[in-house]
Amino acid sequence: MYFSTAVRVWFISLVAFALLNTGFARERGPRVEVVCPWTPVPVRIDKQQVLAYELHVTNFDVVPLMLKRLEVFASKESSAPLTALADDHLSAAMTRVGVPMMPSASSGNAKDTRVIEPGGRNVVFVWIGLPSDRAIPASLKHKMVFFPVADGNPTEAALEDFEVPVSRDSVPTLSSPFNGGIWLAGNGPANNSDHRRDITAIDGHIYSAERFAIDWVKVGPNGDTRHDGSARNENWWGYGEPVLAVADGEITAVVDGIPDNTPPTLPPVTLDNIAGNYVTLRISPSRFVTYAHLQNGSMKVRLHDVVQRGAVLALLGNSGNTTGAHLHLQVTDRNSVLQSEGVPFVFENFTYLGPGSDYPEKQVSIPWADSMPPGDGVVKFEPLKK
Repeated sequence: MYFSTAVRVWFISLVAFALLNTGFARERGPRVEVVCPWTPVPVRIDKQQVLAYELHVTNFDVVPLMLKRLEVFASKESSAPLTALADDHLSAAMTRVGVPMMPSASSGNAKDTRVIEPGGRNVVFVWIGLPSDRAIPASLKHKMVFFPVADGNPTEAALEDFEVPVSRDSVPTLSSPFNGGIWLAGNGPANNSDHRRDITAIDGHIYSAERFAIDWVKVGPNGDTRHDGSARNENWWGYGEPVLAVADGEITAVVDGIPDNTPPTLPPVTLDNIAGNYVTLRISPSRFVTYAHLQNGSMKVRLHDVVQRGAVLALLGNSGNTTGAHLHLQVTDRNSVLQSEGVPFVFENFTYLGPGSDYPEKQVSIPWADSMPPGDGVVKFEPLKK
């Protein structure tokens, strides 16, 4: 009886081993983890619907891996990809997490952000523009091709059909945060802006609160953001400009008492003072608008005040992590400046005057409606109707 039981156990072990071998008969594929921490929400920028999101790629192999090619497809289509990135275009869309990698014989080109060191994580910033009349796919499928950099005979390995759902959340429509004027959308929505590339690690989690943030800088009649020099806050056209509620809502955060900086001096920056003086306005249960770098002592609202669209909240200043007077404006999913995810938004209307690099020499004048402004574009807001 004992012998019979032992034989039976041995036989089951052989079956299990055979099943394991069968399960691993296919190619193992690249030894990576890919995570998309935030579901993209379609947003209009001029005549395109934009999907912006990130892919975090961690290398679990023992040799450096290079992401050679990335293709993104609509979930129910097998035709041409929505976007395909390789070579310099892919390298420009990627960044390496943490301290830049030092040159080494194993990695080859240390400046190539496509190379992911063993145990390292690189981030791919995906930015897909679709025609405004095209149906938005329910999800996106990704093909990612890797090869080992240090292998003497490198063989490509592909991760097929990594899927990312597309959110159906609505995008809030905002009115102007100013009572008219010409403004530069500094570091605004673009795949290569500093805001877009900012990822913050706090209390064991990562956040991209500034994913769609804009640094609004006023442009004066001289075609510049300053006049008579730049060493005083008063030299900046926007300093002291009233900042307005972009929608009806409740004030959920107010910080005041942080001195304005003397440009271009930047004080030591901490989590407590990075936004300077700021106000946060809740415009829906899960949408919060933060106005940062406000003028010290200029607050016109208090915590839990209920305000109407167009109400004056404070004055534009130069407090916190800033070297010149501007308004940092962002919309997030939580009542926190940094521990939240940046979400897209559109403005009811404005006039697009062209890229900041061309203004005012090559000025255009194109009405835009229900759109985000492009990064570093110059726009004109009309004065509020009384």
